[in-house]
Amino acid sequence: MELSIAKRRQAKIKMAIQGPAGSGKTMGALLIAFGLTKNWSKIAVIDTENHSAALYAHLGPFSVVNLAAPFYPEKFTKAIKMCEQAGKEVIILDSISHEWEGAGGILEIHSNMTGNSFTAWGKLTPRHNAFVQSILQSPAHIIGTVRSKQDYVLTEKNGKQVPEKIGLKSVTRDGMDYEFTIVFDLDIKHNVSTSKDRTGLFMDKPEFRITSNTGLKILQWCRQGDPPLKWKDSFVERINGCLSLDELLDLYRLNPDDQEEYGPYFSEKKSKLIAAAIRNNTSNQNLSHNGNRIIKQHWPVN
Repeated sequence: MELSIAKRRQAKIKMAIQGPAGSGKTMGALLIAFGLTKNWSKIAVIDTENHSAALYAHLGPFSVVNLAAPFYPEKFTKAIKMCEQAGKEVIILDSISHEWEGAGGILEIHSNMTGNSFTAWGKLTPRHNAFVQSILQSPAHIIGTVRSKQDYVLTEKNGKQVPEKIGLKSVTRDGMDYEFTIVFDLDIKHNVSTSKDRTGLFMDKPEFRITSNTGLKILQWCRQGDPPLKWKDSFVERINGCLSLDELLDLYRLNPDDQEEYGPYFSEKKSKLIAAAIRNNTSNQNLSHNGNRIIKQHWPVN
């Protein structure tokens, strides 16, 4: 452990836009993406919505990766990596709800598993967490759209009760919003309220509509602070920040292109985690032994 003075560094935004069908999530994400880059060719959409992103092709020449079922989490991770390797600066996940509740997503996989439900979640949670980490660790800006469960309420208009569609609970794993820096909530009239905002740009402000200027404001916030760590320093920092063998293994699996170069760092961290587990108590010693066996099985490093 090391005690140091906190430093604000330049960052890439990780944000979510949630709302019911027809609220404008895809359009809003594209407008923010353009504000972040001013270059449509630097934007990629990972489209799980049956090629719906192509409906906005008139905006500019952005790229699309079309995903079809089954929507298992590793498929999203692979698509994100593909976009990164193509040099895309903004990646839109439209939508992340499919990873959780879509055909072949986490909930469907769980329902098809036999045996103890708790044990099943023990196998699925690392897969979902690896998907989350692929978002948080990406060198690109990430905008995820999230479906909201729909319901109708009666509102009075001109003396009459008229049904109006509203968005309710977001369709993704509980607590997913904690992972994002900003969470926008869209209503059916395309108005934005903000349920989470670490930037301070939008929280407690009047409702507004998304434009490319929204993305420009976010970009200006991202550029504040010291330059970001170089990739090597940043990646080594992430390795050293792993708190468990499972977390270390997830990071290793997520970055196949870096396994050889950073193998010694992974090995050193693995040894430290095992040694710490052995020092703690006997039960952790057993855990460390099993974890060591699993890591040796999957890693080509000592």
